[in-house]
Amino acid sequence: MSALKTPVSGKDQQTGHPGAPVTLVEYGDYQCRHCGIAYPFIKRLLAEKEKDLLFVFRNFPLQEAHPAAYMAALAAEAAGRQGKFWLMHDMIFEHQDNLHGNSFIDFAAALDLDMQQFAQDWRSEAVKQKVEADFESGIRSGVNGTPTFFLNGEKVSYDETYESLLQAVEAVIPQQR
Repeated sequence: MSALKTPVSGKDQQTGHPGAPVTLVEYGDYQCRHCGIAYPFIKRLLAEKEKDLLFVFRNFPLQEAHPAAYMAALAAEAAGRQGKFWLMHDMIFEHQDNLHGNSFIDFAAALDLDMQQFAQDWRSEAVKQKVEADFESGIRSGVNGTPTFFLNGEKVSYDETYESLLQAVEAVIPQQR
């Protein structure tokens, strides 16, 4: 088992319950088919374990295999600068089969973002550094594919079923009470 080397902090994109006993971190790639499979499982886990779970998404774009993944990560982080990271995150995963430069502009418009600000942030050094910092933290934690999950700092085995994630979370919850 490998451990999460970069602790969760205020710099991370987080959703769920801030004081939750369980923190689930995903290193994900927006164009990865396997991350697309995991996406509804995470939504369901957050709904079912809302008081017990904090979810953190860290960008791990595998650019050689997924040419739009890096642009998608930048778009999500740029939307996050306007408080709409999770809306963009969801929109990208829900349209995963149609990702290209113009789609991110369309998503930003659909989310009613300030388009000038979005364009500026999407190309900004700060947003690039955030995506690269996420990626580097994944490398340091032994991530070599997506999705990779960590529960309370420990790497979790995941077999592309909801049950595998649910069992991992439920195994940790009783220990935290």
